[in-house]
Amino acid sequence: MKKDEIILRKLVIKSFHINEVKESEKVSLENSCLSFSLSKIDKIITKYQSIKDIKIKVIKPYEHEIWTNSIMDIIPISTKVLGKLGEGITHTLTGVYVMLTGVDEEGVQVAEFGSSEGILKNQIVKGRAGTPCEKDFIISFDITLYQGKGIQREAIIECHKACDEFIQVLRDVLKKMDGRSSTEKHQFYDKIRVGKKRVAIIKQIAGQGAMYDNQILPNEPSGFSGGRSIIDMGNVPIILSPNEYRDGAIRAMT
Repeated sequence: MKKDEIILRKLVIKSFHINEVKESEKVSLENSCLSFSLSKIDKIITKYQSIKDIKIKVIKPYEHEIWTNSIMDIIPISTKVLGKLGEGITHTLTGVYVMLTGVDEEGVQVAEFGSSEGILKNQIVKGRAGTPCEKDFIISFDITLYQGKGIQREAIIECHKACDEFIQVLRDVLKKMDGRSSTEKHQFYDKIRVGKKRVAIIKQIAGQGAMYDNQILPNEPSGFSGGRSIIDMGNVPIILSPNEYRDGAIRAMT
């Protein structure tokens, strides 16, 4: 550390690369393979009044010439191992994302001002920040809502909650991974540079309806549980540290 620098927080992100994703009887992370279970899906469905059905499947790398219902979110699988959001240790998986999609039982796509159903390769700009690459696996979490629910904010929130429950089971296994076996390790510092210019980055985020919402500071990186809606907070300005932002403090629901 330089003499004119004050370290406020340190964030360590350890990545575990995934080369295979499959359905199994139990959830596991072994030999670069992520196995997920569908044993609790029926319980999740009955928990939420707006959800009629959930279908989960694995989309393999380069297999994007397939139909997808309207995309609500692309979600990384990350979890806090030590400390709170923005500091401590985070484990994350690379090579795999979860894609949350939805339609109602009448075939009406989940949407607010415009839906995004269609052939998957035409609906995602791949390889950008927050989107899968061609060679990544995608776990499709496709929800069927009851008639007319696709434009209701409460139903969309239930979709995100249901998907978050599914991912949390994966996170709980990821928490237990030996950090020494990570494929990558990155360290980030929130610093005060004494005598230097102060820099603030202003980011405008959506907060006006069912699918134009953001959860701020959830319990898990890019998670849902524990977060607060920017709409419910009255769209007031929120100050985040660089490492909070880097660690998934904003869950975009657009």
